[in-house]
Amino acid sequence: MPGFKVESLLAARLFLQPQLADGHVYFISDLSGRLSLYAMDRAGSVPEPLLSPDVALMTPILLEGLPFYAFPKLDKMLVMIDQNGNENYQPMVVPLAGGIPEPLFPQFAGMQCVLDHADPERNLIILGVDHRTEPIIDTYLADLSSGELTLLGSSPHGFQAGGVNEDLTRVVLGERYEEGDVALFLWERPSTSPGGSPPGSAQDAQGGGPAAHSGAAQGVAPAQDTLRVIFGVPLSQRAAGQRVPLNGIYSAHPVGDDGILTHCTLFDDRRGLAFFTTGRPEEVQPVEIAGAIHSGDGELDSVSHLAGDRYLVQYNIDGASWAYEGTYDAAARRMVLGPVVCGEGALADGTAESIRYDEASGTYAISFSTASSPSQLVLVTGDAPKQATFLTRNRVLGIPEHLLAGGEDAGFTSHDGLHIPARLYLPAAALGYEGKRPVVVYIHGGPQGQERPDFTWFSMPLIQFLTLNGMAVFVPNVRGSSGYGLDYTKHVDRDWGGADRLDHVAGLASLAGHPRVDTGRAGVIGRSYGGYMTLMQAGLHPDLWSAAVDMFGPYNLVTFLERIPATWRPYFEIVLGHPERDRDWLLERSPSTYLHRLACPMLVIQGRNDPRVVAAESEDLVRTLQAQGKDVSLLLFENEGHDVTKLENKVRCYSEIARFFAERLNISD
Repeated sequence: MPGFKVESLLAARLFLQPQLADGHVYFISDLSGRLSLYAMDRAGSVPEPLLSPDVALMTPILLEGLPFYAFPKLDKMLVMIDQNGNENYQPMVVPLAGGIPEPLFPQFAGMQCVLDHADPERNLIILGVDHRTEPIIDTYLADLSSGELTLLGSSPHGFQAGGVNEDLTRVVLGERYEEGDVALFLWERPSTSPGGSPPGSAQDAQGGGPAAHSGAAQGVAPAQDTLRVIFGVPLSQRAAGQRVPLNGIYSAHPVGDDGILTHCTLFDDRRGLAFFTTGRPEEVQPVEIAGAIHSGDGELDSVSHLAGDRYLVQYNIDGASWAYEGTYDAAARRMVLGPVVCGEGALADGTAESIRYDEASGTYAISFSTASSPSQLVLVTGDAPKQATFLTRNRVLGIPEHLLAGGEDAGFTSHDGLHIPARLYLPAAALGYEGKRPVVVYIHGGPQGQERPDFTWFSMPLIQFLTLNGMAVFVPNVRGSSGYGLDYTKHVDRDWGGADRLDHVAGLASLAGHPRVDTGRAGVIGRSYGGYMTLMQAGLHPDLWSAAVDMFGPYNLVTFLERIPATWRPYFEIVLGHPERDRDWLLERSPSTYLHRLACPMLVIQGRNDPRVVAAESEDLVRTLQAQGKDVSLLLFENEGHDVTKLENKVRCYSEIARFFAERLNISD
């Protein structure tokens, strides 16, 4: 049994997605044991709950949009709420002082809504609506004052708001087919309302539009405004088998009357900036970025518009966050980075879970954590140098920080010569563990994700819990991970369970000579795609592992693809395969084909309401292997989805994982 209890780590609460508005800081926290919405005074105060205690919010990173937004002019808070992890997020409203959530658009019940953009000055939002049961995602401009919905476009792939102008009369929408392959559309509100859907609109191009799925949203203004392609080649306009160059577009901001400033990989695989005019995309030009002071391995993470010619420019460097205020010189095609917002001083060597800017006060609200320090609410103000004010003193309970693991670089050369970034977390010397320690390999999800020094994510408290109890934890960011350029990220497409699997084998081998690691006592754990890779490791390399923990990982890629939401299928058919046409290859890359070779005990963890990897995947796995006499057990959470978010479930989940590895890896030896 572990000597430390996970409750000490979980006593450090989550403080996420802070927004400063009208003198108050609004944020998500699990102060009650489940994620909910709170408010405090800008100067600091006791947090006030804004939602009824029966409401549980989802982990913000899984929403792919804003989890909430305050609209002071309406005295309302818009918050996205699902049911126990089913991810059918509904836009609900409460007064800014809190209250019982009421549906904003009840006609979208049963669908998944994504809050893509919010304008509190004009009380406008951009809302994506995923039908879930058919491959159609609608994108609306919604007026919260009147309740009017204007359909901007419909697509089986979905549109994301890449950028907007100051008054939301021009909206750039990105249609993403796979990582790095994006077509840009421009919606413009004309001064007159001619009616009808314009020629060349995305509705025409995709064969969708309101007539194709009538009844989804009554009272919607007709799609009468222009939507036209301004960059890239829409998938619907490509010839069979046609491949187009990747552009890696992540955002696109209107500049002037016809300019677009885009964050992309057109001129730099590690992402940079480019400029083009909407009528001449072929004349796209690189934009110089000057003034960065950070160093290390990473990429340009995001570029968001603040006001006028000012932008927030964020980098991911060795997993840590750096953020600058940038000023765009349109004449010189140059972004000049000015004051550091995050990355120095008290905000160094960690991850900003979110940074939101309040234009009225010129203040940034940040959620910041490191590998060994839990999330804090921070306000950053002033000119250069900026001043950081911590609103919280969040800490691990009863465990000094010097007993937690900071991690060390453990990058290695893989089977084909590719360098793989990795971190190794070892028990602190002050804990007194002697000899070589058993090692647990933690595999992140995605697959195009990245393990970072982020205490707000599920993995970091687990990593610390395992090291506190005598285990080393090895965390590789193998090929396919984000954070190291588009080419590195694309390695995993159409190759799940191939070279990425061998990276993990090479990673474990790279630790063989480490004086504090015993690779003969190795366990493996992963979530989602990481769970899939855990199963592949246990099935194809059974001699390497003494224990395995799979958290909602796909067991059979054919049934996985058949069970995912309909709107996910176009993407996965491109990057993974088609369940009928590619059936043989998918079975070749499925854990179900190899797990009869399983030679170690396995713990399987699953949320009943998971829409991404449904519970049937894990139940099929456990039922099949138990029938073969394998040592496999299932931990099923009836009120969770594709994460474990509620305190009582977290305590049990972390405790069961630690107990399982402690027993199977013989940590007392």
